[in-house]
Amino acid sequence: MAELFRGAGVALLTLFHDDGSIDPGATGELARELVDRGMRAVLVAGTTGEAATLTNGERCALIGAIRRATPAGIPVIAGTGAPSTRQAVGLTGEAVAAGADAVLAWPPPGGLDTPGYFHAVAGAAQGHPVLAYHFPRVYPPGIPVSALAGLPVAGQKDSSGEPERLLDELAHYSGATYVGSSALLAMAGAMGATGALLALANVEPERCAAAFAGDAAAQRELTERHLAASRGGVPALKRILAEDRGRPVPARVG
Repeated sequence: MAELFRGAGVALLTLFHDDGSIDPGATGELARELVDRGMRAVLVAGTTGEAATLTNGERCALIGAIRRATPAGIPVIAGTGAPSTRQAVGLTGEAVAAGADAVLAWPPPGGLDTPGYFHAVAGAAQGHPVLAYHFPRVYPPGIPVSALAGLPVAGQKDSSGEPERLLDELAHYSGATYVGSSALLAMAGAMGATGALLALANVEPERCAAAFAGDAAAQRELTERHLAASRGGVPALKRILAEDRGRPVPARVG
């Protein structure tokens, strides 16, 4: 299967109105701005997009708005992981119908029947690429590197931030590897990772792209914002974006 994309992409924030309702137009504008600043893919309704707070209708509205706002050559990837296979299948079918080019799914809780879960998601994706999401701190237990080759996926997003895991997957997994931690960009790019899907790219797209391309100075310059976002999650990232924009950026999670 052809690679979905190469280089740095963004795990997009969801923008809300002051009353807490989604703002698909503003979220699409943010996606377009970040693509103009070098992002090669957009992940919508992922962990950074506060997916756990979104209704199915809100997810579809966001996917459609972002697909319309971004160039056709930029893949829009929808987060469709869920606590049950039934839910993940439903979200995947809806995401594809709304215009997603690919989906990202975290494994079932406890790792129960991970192959069956991903086979069901792949069927619902109707030929669109599926990425497996390894983020054991949030979605335990994660996916062992040794299990990846047996899954019907085009690749994985690894947000563990673990250098040893990165070395293992680059040495022993032939599918695409996209890093999700902005702490490892210079290492990942130099070692041959396919790309990155990054929360920090919402506020530092140019430096994230440069770091993945091998710019060690750019990697160092990301440090303070990386640490703030890593420690504070989405609320901290939205505070940084608000400081850059000079206006509030509401969040549902707190």
